[in-house]
Amino acid sequence: MSNVASLVSVDVITLRYNPNRRRVEVATKPRTTEPYLDRPALPGVLLREGERLAAAAHRAVTSKVGFDVDALGQLTVFDQPNRDPRGYSLSVAMWAVGDGDADWYGYDEVPKLAFDHNVMLFECRALLVDMLWRDLEFTRALTGPVFPVSAAVGITQTLSGVAPDRGNLNRRLASLRGLTVSSKRVVLGRGRPGTVWEWDASAA
Repeated sequence: MSNVASLVSVDVITLRYNPNRRRVEVATKPRTTEPYLDRPALPGVLLREGERLAAAAHRAVTSKVGFDVDALGQLTVFDQPNRDPRGYSLSVAMWAVGDGDADWYGYDEVPKLAFDHNVMLFECRALLVDMLWRDLEFTRALTGPVFPVSAAVGITQTLSGVAPDRGNLNRRLASLRGLTVSSKRVVLGRGRPGTVWEWDASAA
């Protein structure tokens, strides 16, 4: 008889944009059970029989870090044989965007996490970068309905690790469906007005 996977977990890279620090941050909470008791971890749950992945991801965030999400989706699957000390398991990595009472870290400042969650963050980073400014649900959840160009720079730089070219970024923003320059302005250094972008609510 062939062996079959006994566990399927759903682990969620939960993100927010922190405008005060101009960076994308990742939510963690210490685990309350073994294995890895008290070790910080991404919110995750074991998939229930008949449960959809999105429902499990939503349950993971609400039950483990205690807040709701604005949007979520699927990234990839991790199947390393020794990733879970409880036995062979698959983990479906999901993304979510939300905000609430959690331990938030800059993407490059996340401490050592339980399981293979640091590997998940590392390997999923390129997928998140590719989604930014392409997947409008993901992008709009991160930026919020109205955002200054400095937020676009901060989100791009902290996810990609590279400062974007401002001209290219502005052209990219101008090409997005449902995104327009707002009549609002923000004051930048030395009193210079900065561009504010606004999503069309009807195009959500």
